[in-house]
Amino acid sequence: MRRSVAAGILAPLVLLVAACGSGSTTTPTPNTVVGNAPTTSTAPAGGTGNAAAGKAVFTANCTACHTLADANSKGNVGPNLDQLKPDAATVAHQVANGGGGMPAFKGQLSAQQIQDVAAYVSSVAGK
Repeated sequence: MRRSVAAGILAPLVLLVAACGSGSTTTPTPNTVVGNAPTTSTAPAGGTGNAAAGKAVFTANCTACHTLADANSKGNVGPNLDQLKPDAATVAHQVANGGGGMPAFKGQLSAQQIQDVAAYVSSVAGK
C-alpha cells in the first residue's frame, strides 16, 4: 500500500518536472548555497532534516524555478510546490537525483542540506 501511494505521488512529480523544461533551451543554474545550513556530507540517521536550515537552502537554490509561498518565490520553470504538496521523501529524491528539466543537486548540496530542504518544502508546501 505504501509503495503504491509513493508511486502515485512520485509519478505526477516526475511528469511535472519533465514537462517544466520542455520549451527551454537552457537549464537554469542554481545559486551558490548561502546561510547557516549544515555542511555535513551524509544524511542524519533516520533521514530527517532541519526545516529552518532548509529554507536557507531553498531560498539560495530553488526560488528561480519553483513557486512556494512561504519562501516568497514565484518561479515558473519547475512545478508549483504549493499545488504539488510533496512529502519529504519525494523532495529528497528529486533534489538529489533530478529528472526532466531539473538538475541533480547530489554533487552540489550535502546529504544534510538535501534532507533539510526536503523537510522545509514538505512542511510548508500548500500552507
